[in-house]
Amino acid sequence: MSTEIELCHLTKIFPLQEGNLTVLDDINLTVQNQEFISLVGASGSGKSTLLSLIAGLEAPTQGEILQQGRPVTQPSAERGLVFQSYTLFPWLTVRQNMGFGLELRGMTGRELKQRVDAYLEIIGLTTFAQQYPQQLSGGMQQRVALARALINEPRVLLLDEPFAALDTQTRSLMQDFLYGLWQRNPLTVILVTHDVSEALYLSQKVYLLTSRPGKLTQEFNVDFAERTPEIRLNPLFQQLQAQILQSLRIEALKTFN
Repeated sequence: MSTEIELCHLTKIFPLQEGNLTVLDDINLTVQNQEFISLVGASGSGKSTLLSLIAGLEAPTQGEILQQGRPVTQPSAERGLVFQSYTLFPWLTVRQNMGFGLELRGMTGRELKQRVDAYLEIIGLTTFAQQYPQQLSGGMQQRVALARALINEPRVLLLDEPFAALDTQTRSLMQDFLYGLWQRNPLTVILVTHDVSEALYLSQKVYLLTSRPGKLTQEFNVDFAERTPEIRLNPLFQQLQAQILQSLRIEALKTFN
C-alpha cells in the first residue's frame, strides 16, 4: 500500500498580541492510500487546525505536508473537505449544490447531469433533487454535503466533526452510511471527532492529540473485520474506548492546571 498523506515535523504557530500561540508542535504522521483514520483530542488540541493544514487552507509555520510525495500548498480537488455545519448554498437546490464544484471545473451538460444523478442515487435523495437545503432534515443535508465532496472524486476525504450537529439516532445512521460509502469506493479518509465511539466504529487507526500544543503521542489500531452496531458491545471495542477516554481525560485535566 502506498503513502497518500505525509506530515513531516509539522508545527503551526498563530501570532497574538500578547505573544505567539503554538497550536501544533512537530506532528509526524503517515496515512496510507485508502486508509481510514481518526484524530481525537481534548478541545483546543488543534484537530481542526491540522485538518485545515492538510486541506491546504492554512500554511504550516514549520514542516511540510505531502500528498503522494508532492507538497500541499493550496486547496485542491484532490482533497475534499466536509465541515460540522452543512455549508450548503441555501439559494441552490440539492442538484445545484452537488454540481457546483463540477461546474467550476468546466463540466457541463449531459456529463454533469449523469454524474449528479449517479450521486443522488448513491445518497438516496433522487426525489429531493429540486429541494432547497432548508427543506431537508439535518441528516439529509449532511448526505448532500458528503456527496458534494465525493462527486469531485478526491483521493482524500477530510471530515471535521461531520455528524456533531445531528441527533443520536441520525448520527448512528450517518456513520453506517459513511462506512458503506467507503467500503464501496475506498479512498483515504481523515476524520476529526470528539466521539471516541464514532472514531473506533469507523476507523482502522485512531490517533490521540495531546492538549495544546497538540502532539501525536498515541496510535490505536482498530482490527474489527465487520462494522455493525453490535460491535460496540464487543469487549475489545469497549476496552479500547475506555483506554482512549482515560487518555483524553488525562489530557483534558492538563488544561485546568
